[in-house]
Amino acid sequence: MKIGIPKALIYWKRPYFWESFFENLGFDVLLSPKTNKEIVEMGVKASDPETCFSVKVFFGHLLWLEGKCDFIFVPRLKTNKEKLEYCPKFFGLPDLAKIAVKTKILTETFDEIKENRLKALERLGKKLNKNKREIQRATEISEKREKEREEEINKNFFEKINSNKPKIVLISHPYNLQDEYVNLRLEEKLKELGAEAIFIDEVPISANRFTPLDKLSNGASQHKSAPSINFHWEFGKEIMEKIDSLFLTSGEKNFRLSGAIEISAFACGCDSVLKEFVEKKFKENKIPFLYLIIDEHTGEAGFQTRLEAFLDTLGS
Repeated sequence: MKIGIPKALIYWKRPYFWESFFENLGFDVLLSPKTNKEIVEMGVKASDPETCFSVKVFFGHLLWLEGKCDFIFVPRLKTNKEKLEYCPKFFGLPDLAKIAVKTKILTETFDEIKENRLKALERLGKKLNKNKREIQRATEISEKREKEREEEINKNFFEKINSNKPKIVLISHPYNLQDEYVNLRLEEKLKELGAEAIFIDEVPISANRFTPLDKLSNGASQHKSAPSINFHWEFGKEIMEKIDSLFLTSGEKNFRLSGAIEISAFACGCDSVLKEFVEKKFKENKIPFLYLIIDEHTGEAGFQTRLEAFLDTLGS
């Protein structure tokens, strides 16, 4: 049996977990390819015009998998272990997917306000005729692989902050940052301009190895980035905590943040709220800030011009 996974949107929330989970249950896994022009065009045609660009890309990947596998996996993500909600558009993805494609949709609801994640995984595994022991084993192996990958990312982060290049932090959801086609190869462009790109999802929550995170949460830190926001969405809390940790890392040798770029998919309602809090953080800490909106019409030339102008400003 072959299970397809769209390599977009919710895939990037746990990119190493799901593939490993199904493989360790004994199934073949087919990931859709990297985003390309054809995939984006398919997604745009299949989506409502008011849909955010990230969801349009997801539907392109979904349609690419049509007919190539026995099931397409589309989980229903509602709340995380901290009882915070995912983007409301995540709630209805399995239902919309069932309308968009004829291939069977494999889904399960992950709502950690009601139950822990393992129970949902057990129900998911039972749909594939796997017993509790097999599901727990696959979960343990997949979580271990995920943790190893996180350690590699953290190591890469500390190597980047000790670089002598100007350091630019890129802020967005992982499905925008990790998809080179969606963000128009932003990391590559910054490297060509002589800068070091640091993805916000690379930043460990306790990035400063000499300052415990509990000092932040208890308000003991005198730094301007001490959090004071009650979050509703999981990505908002995660991004703001990582920004706080990034500022704390200023105590590390050779580290100085030169600028920040936030990327938002056109028509993302959640980002329209979060953007104000993110920009305020960097302005308070006197860090130059650039806001970029991406969609299927974004021109690479204009994108390049804005990046060059921003880098020139940092050097003035």
